[in-house]
Order: sequence, then structure tokens, then C-alpha cells
Amino acid sequence: MTSEIGVETVADRVALVTLRRPERRNALSIALRDALSDTLDTLADDEAVSVVVLTGEGPVFCSGFDLKEFDTAAADLAFDRALWASSDRYHATLLQFPLPLIAAVNGPAIAGGFDLAVCCDLRIASTTTVFSHPEFAWGDVVYSPLHELVGGAIARELVLTGRTISAHEALALHLVSRVVTPETVVEVAIDHAKLMTQSTRELLRRSKAKILARAGIANAPTLEL
Repeated sequence: MTSEIGVETVADRVALVTLRRPERRNALSIALRDALSDTLDTLADDEAVSVVVLTGEGPVFCSGFDLKEFDTAAADLAFDRALWASSDRYHATLLQFPLPLIAAVNGPAIAGGFDLAVCCDLRIASTTTVFSHPEFAWGDVVYSPLHELVGGAIARELVLTGRTISAHEALALHLVSRVVTPETVVEVAIDHAKLMTQSTRELLRRSKAKILARAGIANAPTLEL
């Protein structure tokens, strides 16, 4: 694992994965996306892990893709290819992860950070959390995972307007399961993970397979999701 990803066992069969790029608001660079994909692939094969909790270091969950890399990609075709290959692998890894994945959303989840949260199975939000898709004004927005959670009416509004919603509005929309203090958001997410580990790893995998099949989200490139 790289220094930008933290992994620790926080309870029996529960792993905590932390994005550790707080100086950049946990922006998803190629390196961070690849490290997260590698980490999730490793945890998926680890028989000692049944549930994964994902959070960000610092006051922000994730500010989305690292926009500085898009500037580089505009002038470097090879880098542009690497950027989108990384993105496609990252989204596929999240959307096909075979175990329960809980987001402890410890602060703003913006653009690709919003996508990261909705690609998880459950979301526990802190009172400091907001969700938005400001990138709707200049680029493509990932739509399918959000639609699967909140339905077409809400997903269309959020994707087509970029409107910011608070943690409490997200709770009313059933986008998050709980809203708690920033100091307890990871603890509460771990408590939810412990509830899940009352079941066996195999049963959780089978339930997750049904969830993924019913969601019906295609294994498509990022820009087609």
C-alpha cells in the first residue's frame, strides 16, 4: 500500500481504508485511484475481511478527481490515456467490489467524491458533509450509481443542476443512513460493519452479488456510467 492509503483492522473481519491526501482534500489523482483499486482488490481476496469501511483523512471526505491532472492530460496524450484507464479501472473496482463497502463520509463529498460515496453500499455522514456535482458545468457526471440509490427524479435534478445538498437533506432522500458528529462518523460506520459481521463472509458475498445483479449497472467506461 502507498502512503496515500491507510489500511487497518478495526474489528473482527472489518477493515478500515483511509484516503490520506488531506493537503489536496483527498483529491483522486491517478496514484490515489490506483492505490485504492489495488487495496480493494487485495481486501476482496483476504479471507479475514468481510466488510470494508472507507473514509478520508482530515475534514474532507473527497473533493473529486485532481483537476491539475486534467491540465496535464490536455497537453499530453499518453497521460490522458493513463488518466482515463485509471478512472475506468477505479470505477469498475468500486462498483464490482464483492463485499459490503461502507462510506464514513467525514466531510464534503464533491464531484468524484460524491461518486465515491454512492459507489459504496451504505453511507454514514457527518454533520459537516455536503454532496454536489459542480463538474456538471464543464464535464461528464457519473449518473448510474446515484440513480440506483435515489431514483431518476432526484438523480436527474442533482446531475443536471449541480445543486449542493446537506447531510440532513441526504438523510431525507435516503442517500445516507445516519447523520452523526464528525468525531463519531468512523465509529458509527464501524458499528454498522460489526452488525454485518454477524453473518458469514460467504453469505455477505452472496447478498452483495444479488445487490449488484439487481442494480444492473453496466461495466462501462467512466464517461458512459
